[in-house]
Amino acid sequence: MRSRTRIYDNGLVHVRAYLNEAAQRALLGEIEAVIAAAPLFQPRMPKTDKPFSVRMTNCGPLGWVSDRNGYRYQMAHPETGRPWPDIPGMVLEAWKELAHYPHEPEACLVNFYEPSARMGLHQDRDEEDFAAPVVSLSLGSSCIFRFGGRTRGGPTQALELASGDAVVLAGDARLAYHGVARIIPGSSSLLGGNRVNLTLRRVSKPRCDALMMPQKRDQNDDRNWNTDQPEQ
Repeated sequence: MRSRTRIYDNGLVHVRAYLNEAAQRALLGEIEAVIAAAPLFQPRMPKTDKPFSVRMTNCGPLGWVSDRNGYRYQMAHPETGRPWPDIPGMVLEAWKELAHYPHEPEACLVNFYEPSARMGLHQDRDEEDFAAPVVSLSLGSSCIFRFGGRTRGGPTQALELASGDAVVLAGDARLAYHGVARIIPGSSSLLGGNRVNLTLRRVSKPRCDALMMPQKRDQNDDRNWNTDQPEQ
């Protein structure tokens, strides 16, 4: 794996071809089962109620949602009211190998990108424990992934994420602004031109005496999730 791994100055780790083709197809089957149990929904911006260009769902004890009431984690699907399905075993194994963190993730976001979808530069900061990394796995079409520092509007770098690649945001990179500038058409046949990104997160600080639910973030949060705004 070392020959396929690049560690950037801020600690971001990019592992090329972490999943081989057979593993990618196996994981896609697992994710299709997750989506059957917890259908894709359209998150919306808190302040404007404008829809994201991605659709999403979740698996694990908690799922991330965004609507006019704000960004938050909750234990049930916002439309069906049912608990989220379990995180697939393959995904948990990836966390164990890549995260170097002693506790399991509590949420796995499943973002579904059609060819025109994007994700504006943002920080992942709805969690209690920033010591835990964010781990992501890519399936389907490649994308141009941009990341910068902890300040909005600063310089960014771009890297291409292909199907089977993994990224770890840890250390200084844990709160780095990052996003998806565009999908690269024709780069994979796995999802017919679409892309799925799995994002694993630990939500709460590990403890035994408290219910694992973080505070809801204020709807005045200034993050730029709105995917039709240009990348910086």
